[in-house]
Amino acid sequence: MTNDSLHDPNDSDEVARFTFIYQSNYAKVFSYALAYSQRSVAEDIANETFMTAWRKLDAVPQDDPLPWLLGVARNHRLKQFAAGRRHETIAQRIAQLTNERDVADWDIGDLVVEREAVLAAFASLSGQDAEILILSAWYGLTPAQAATVLGCTTALYYVRIHRARRRLARALKQDEPSATSPTGVLEGHR
Repeated sequence: MTNDSLHDPNDSDEVARFTFIYQSNYAKVFSYALAYSQRSVAEDIANETFMTAWRKLDAVPQDDPLPWLLGVARNHRLKQFAAGRRHETIAQRIAQLTNERDVADWDIGDLVVEREAVLAAFASLSGQDAEILILSAWYGLTPAQAATVLGCTTALYYVRIHRARRRLARALKQDEPSATSPTGVLEGHR
């Protein structure tokens, strides 16, 4: 048996398709994982996600693979969490990232109060509420795409996002009576 007989003539199409999927979506999958974990863990999650995508390439949607990929990344993240790997909360990670930026780039007078109020309100949310808000606000996923990531129906997504927005609005009012809601998070998809 020669090496030529081991290769399927359609393999190059699969490699090209996977390469396109990888190049178009790796940064988004990695940033999703990074929102929940340290860099090394996020890299592992992203790599495992694309290994799964390669193994199950026929299952990856042709038209829009991102929701499917984020769903796989979410499953890998949950498996790692269940296995006892240490994870930071989303709010802690956001605070850490914003603290790493050069303070000179910020207009402190305008941002400190608002940032702290939003972080405190966001930190008070459950992990599920935070995740659903991030999927719509940060990643800009449509309700159908976010539902795919969460493994639920679009109708259930609407119920969950509505409740999460209400809880965030309530938390913002408790922390800062004069605070306004962050438009992207609360307005999102309707």
